[in-house]
Amino acid sequence: MTKTGFSKHKYFKNRELSWLDFNGRVLEEARDIDNPLLERINFLGITQSNVDEFFMVRVASLNKMYSVNIQSTDASGMTPKQQIDAINEQEQKMVAKRYTTYNRSLLPQLAKNAIKIITPQETTADQYKFIKRYFNDELYPVLTPLADDSSRPFPFISNNSLNLAIRIRETANHTNKRFATVRIPEVFGRLIKMPNSENTFILIEDIIKEFIENLFSGYKISEAAAYRVIRDMDLDVAEEDTSDLLREVQKQLKKREHGGIMRLEIENKMGHHLSERLIKTLEVDKKAVYRINGPIDLSFLKKLPGLVTGHPELRYPTYTAYVAPQLAPGKNIFSAIRQQDYLMQHPYDSFSSVVQFIAQAALDPNTLAIKMTLYRVSGNSPIIKYLGLAAQHGKQVTALVEVKARFDEENNVRWAKQLEKMGCHVIYGLVGLKTHCKLTLVIRRDEDGIRRYMHLGTGNYNDVTANFYTDMGILTANPDMGIDASNIFNMLSGYAKPPYFHKLHLSPKKIRSFINKKIDAEITAAQNGQPAAIKMKMNSLSDQKIIEKLYEASAAGVKINLIIRGICCLKTMIPGVSENIQVHSIIGRFLEHSRIYYFYNSGNEDVYLSSADMMTRNLNRRVELLFPVLQDDLRQKVIAIFATMWQDNIKTRVLHGESFTKIDRRGLAPLNIQEHFVQEAQKKNKLLLKQKRAIKKENTTFQPMTRHESMVHLSNDGEGE
Repeated sequence: MTKTGFSKHKYFKNRELSWLDFNGRVLEEARDIDNPLLERINFLGITQSNVDEFFMVRVASLNKMYSVNIQSTDASGMTPKQQIDAINEQEQKMVAKRYTTYNRSLLPQLAKNAIKIITPQETTADQYKFIKRYFNDELYPVLTPLADDSSRPFPFISNNSLNLAIRIRETANHTNKRFATVRIPEVFGRLIKMPNSENTFILIEDIIKEFIENLFSGYKISEAAAYRVIRDMDLDVAEEDTSDLLREVQKQLKKREHGGIMRLEIENKMGHHLSERLIKTLEVDKKAVYRINGPIDLSFLKKLPGLVTGHPELRYPTYTAYVAPQLAPGKNIFSAIRQQDYLMQHPYDSFSSVVQFIAQAALDPNTLAIKMTLYRVSGNSPIIKYLGLAAQHGKQVTALVEVKARFDEENNVRWAKQLEKMGCHVIYGLVGLKTHCKLTLVIRRDEDGIRRYMHLGTGNYNDVTANFYTDMGILTANPDMGIDASNIFNMLSGYAKPPYFHKLHLSPKKIRSFINKKIDAEITAAQNGQPAAIKMKMNSLSDQKIIEKLYEASAAGVKINLIIRGICCLKTMIPGVSENIQVHSIIGRFLEHSRIYYFYNSGNEDVYLSSADMMTRNLNRRVELLFPVLQDDLRQKVIAIFATMWQDNIKTRVLHGESFTKIDRRGLAPLNIQEHFVQEAQKKNKLLLKQKRAIKKENTTFQPMTRHESMVHLSNDGEGE
């Protein structure tokens, strides 16, 4: 088949529908009875927040294209309008499945474990007194009823806010119907814990609905029902037109709140008149209206496990991440890195080693400079603290803060200002490109001269998400990689255009060309009758040209194994096209976030890690990093990690055509690779503890000296004086 023969629409799954399939796999985890109950609750909450963000960004983008009458099609042959309609059709089914899971499965299971989410009608007399007092003392002063009539137009409804639509009439006039809306205040949280009851909760909107008439004295409430809108929240920054990116981002953040409505959710109990009034007033396409059989916005379920007292059996078992002894607090990390490279697989290997690397650099008198890219950090980041400390100790600190990191813009703007106040030099990257690479460079004056130390990673410098995202990182002092890292920062902060890089590969463009070159080498090997193999692990595969190249390799006989957590626009089992491609997707306790790219290369087995997925935005419109694993034992370790992941048969789904299905485990020994790696970390911790105890015992055991040894020591002491 010719190269152009791999671009047919029928060979590609639509990107957005593939994402919805991924969210469906997350929903399967909420429905899986083998998962601990409170973790199932959390998974259900995640599906909600996932789809909210999807509508805020992806559906919003499609709506913008549709609004200007764009008729071009994606790789699968769908126009923007066709995609929007297909998304709403598929998501309507997913909403029904989510609430069936909530109402028929999870709520009854919670109740069996004495964990209850009750309504006002289910309260005891004392509990009812409590919610009435709570409404009067806490909620009533905060609530603001907003009328909707000729003199007071319908108020602006902000994105993701929960509201009550209310139909009222005057007590003396039964025919004069009026409308109002009340926003549910977010400052209180959705779940209110009931007193004198360990794990009984009530939703705040149910309390407000119960006593809503208190807000409308002289009127009778005919109906009160909840609703929520999801708006276009994509940030549109024209960097070419602004000299101050930080100010432009802040301005766009204010504008973003007023984006168009992508989705309207209403309680299924809402009557026809009230719902039609909302739909007409908010100008929502009826296909984007979702009637909800339960509490609107299930993302509150992510908070429930943290509010529940006790019940460790309903949660994942706790574990302690492993810290290599050479990277432990109190050890000289730079001395260790000079001896060898270190590979870490988070969260099984503790992210504290990365924090320790930056902390030691900040306090070390031999450190001259620290340069670092920051895409997403936690709200109370120790890394930010250490960068500021380094600057205050007179070291040159340069931090690239990506203020366009989606939904972290506000947080990153705040950190950028804070870093500048602490004396760091803050930069914002290249015009038109997000800087997504994860790189830290420490320049240090060693006894034998200036040396560069680096951390290169696949995930963000976020000490919180590092506990539940799987990522990989390398600590190295490789001189060639150090030169490349310096050139990258010079490029990001100044006008440098390095003619080439020794070991590192950088997007935009260069990672794509490098991956194509490596795939071409495997194709040539296969055509020559030699073994050829490609193994890749990533979050998403959606770039059409990369998929076409993989199809070409498969058609040539290259064996291709792909582990893809999320979007996969490639289809398997296409005769003559993708018969040599197998795709697995792993959804489990941790979010699979690491990126691995392996090429057989005539038995040399080249292994690379990267911040980039095989998506067009990562390859064309972002600064991304792909770096080799050079040390042989670490290279073999990454190969072994991939091989172990490929054997998972509990959390893995296999792609058949364009649909993922679970593995038939009959006759197979069960293997959950995430739990396997947790257990491996625990084994290493036990072995380390055993070694420490043995050393301590050896150092404290009393050993009597012989007479000869005693005389020698006395003699030496005498000479020493």
